[in-house]
Amino acid sequence: MTKRIRVAQVITRFMAGAGGVALRGALALDSSRYEVDFVIGSGDRLIDQARSAGLDVVTVEALRSEIAPTSDLKALHELTSILGSGQYDIVHTHSAKAGTLGRLAARRARVQRIVHTFHGFPFHEFQSPLRRTTYVAIERYLGQFTDAFLAVGPAIAAEAIRRNISPPEKIRTIGVAVPIGSPPGIADRAEARRLLGVPLGMQAVGTVGRLDYQKAPEDFVEAIAGLDRQDVFGVWIGDGPYRHKVERLVAKRGLSERFAFLGDRSDVGRLLPGFDVFAMASLYEGLPCAIVEAMAAALPVVATAVNSVPNIVIPGKTGLLAPPARPDLLGNAISYLIDNPMFASKIGAQGRRSLDQEMSPSALAEALDSAYQELFEATPPPKVEVLEQAS
Repeated sequence: MTKRIRVAQVITRFMAGAGGVALRGALALDSSRYEVDFVIGSGDRLIDQARSAGLDVVTVEALRSEIAPTSDLKALHELTSILGSGQYDIVHTHSAKAGTLGRLAARRARVQRIVHTFHGFPFHEFQSPLRRTTYVAIERYLGQFTDAFLAVGPAIAAEAIRRNISPPEKIRTIGVAVPIGSPPGIADRAEARRLLGVPLGMQAVGTVGRLDYQKAPEDFVEAIAGLDRQDVFGVWIGDGPYRHKVERLVAKRGLSERFAFLGDRSDVGRLLPGFDVFAMASLYEGLPCAIVEAMAAALPVVATAVNSVPNIVIPGKTGLLAPPARPDLLGNAISYLIDNPMFASKIGAQGRRSLDQEMSPSALAEALDSAYQELFEATPPPKVEVLEQAS
């Protein structure tokens, strides 16, 4: 029997979004050819899903999203030890923090093949120029010893090339692997609206995401408030550090009776059919799984024109776009869809059809397998010089 290829997937937050993409990709790989372990900082129900499928999950508690030098150094030591003792053929890192510490640790552990997935970038237009320049420089440095790059969406891949983070020949574009089942029916919609608590006769405008800076929840609330309509009910599915702040804003804007916070849910797929419009106000993104899931449910989508979002939300065809940090324009687009239900239904149906096979788990598995195999077929990389062990 041919020896299976051992892959260590390193990710900071093993949760919906980047964590979901990583897990769906791992589960779709041929288990007779690949043995996949996850090394994570923290996680949610995805941990149980991975273990139930027979995948090992190792937690490094010091691996956190925020910049914390003491914890980061401890995480680097632990990751180096884990990756060095695991006899891995490939280390595959995800997102910014795990991408930085994981790739440094893989290099120190002399793992010969390093892959990194861009689910988005740590730099964006709302940062100070100094911070943005620093993050770009870090990514360029890490890119020097990364053997292959994957990017969630064509715009992310193009940005990595444009900023000289990845050589053109080393980067490939992937989807987010959201299963596309049958379109929801009338019964699905009725049950979803019951679960959401949408009052009779109200238009439900909802979103799914973490309540944090990136997702701009204040802009979502302001967009709903700016509609100045009593027939609109706002819904936020997800939780995060901004929750109390956003709840206060909802009360201040007089929306307490017309807005629901549902927290983290494991049944998002059942809830989405209850929305009349799906809206996302993010300041920066990769290719959000939530938008793809909304499109799979044939919902009309309004989103901000950031990163890879316009690759699937095509204005007037599969959705509407608004600039980031402009809740007034986001609200105008939402209002237009509510007032023009035939158009909304049309772009919802077109959005669902546009997903076809590119966003399926099998498509992601094929992309991963191709990227991994290319590393073994290419000329073996030279031995790297191990970074000096920190004291």
